[in-house]
Amino acid sequence: MTEDVVLLNVPVIRQLYHWDCGLACSRMVLKYLHPVSDEDFQRACWELKMTESVWTIDLAYLMSHLGIKHCFCTQTLGVDKGFRNQVDDQTVSQSEPGVSGFSSVYVLLLLQSFYKKHFDTEEDRVNELFLKADNKGVVVKKCSVTVQEIQSHLEQSHVAIVLVNAVVLTCELCSSPAKYCCFLPVGQKCFCRKPEYQGHFVVVCGFNRTTGCIFYNNPAYSDRVCCTSVSNFEEARRSYGTDEDILFVYKES
Repeated sequence: MTEDVVLLNVPVIRQLYHWDCGLACSRMVLKYLHPVSDEDFQRACWELKMTESVWTIDLAYLMSHLGIKHCFCTQTLGVDKGFRNQVDDQTVSQSEPGVSGFSSVYVLLLLQSFYKKHFDTEEDRVNELFLKADNKGVVVKKCSVTVQEIQSHLEQSHVAIVLVNAVVLTCELCSSPAKYCCFLPVGQKCFCRKPEYQGHFVVVCGFNRTTGCIFYNNPAYSDRVCCTSVSNFEEARRSYGTDEDILFVYKES
């Protein structure tokens, strides 16, 4: 770590399913902070009644439940009602990649059907989590965060889980973009239409002021730290649908 370059040693953990990128990011952060056994992690998820629909507020509750200092910053305290239209108009997913063994079209239609069917239930559940957050010790702030504030956070050896638009986010080090929709055999053509928004969680773990890049762990992979420009990172995390959600997690001194 230098004045211009910060790269924290956050382990890379790949997600297991099409929906658990947020949980994979949480596991990365927890292993960076202090060892948390898989049993304790699973128990916490069970006690919080977490399902296959994981929102940023769920991750904040998870950190609070495990006694981790945190601060969840967002532009919307609850569910953005306008996002319903985006769910109805296009295929969206809150996590990647797809399910091995299923066609890509089937997986995306399955995700679209899930979010349409459960949107009202999820809206009530998520709004209730926001209402009860303060009493549950979950720190939530309605605010916009600058990239300078994120860099300052990282300089103190803290990390952050950020909700981004995976369609926009581009790694400058990867030879090809992550395929979020499906795992297809080599040579098989994907017929998925490209959506405008795919919500995806990543762990921001460093930056280089000289080159103007941001380092992050993408749970779509298990073997690399990704890198993108500040401008691309800002576009991806500020895309409509993210609410500019960012979960700051603090490493105790």
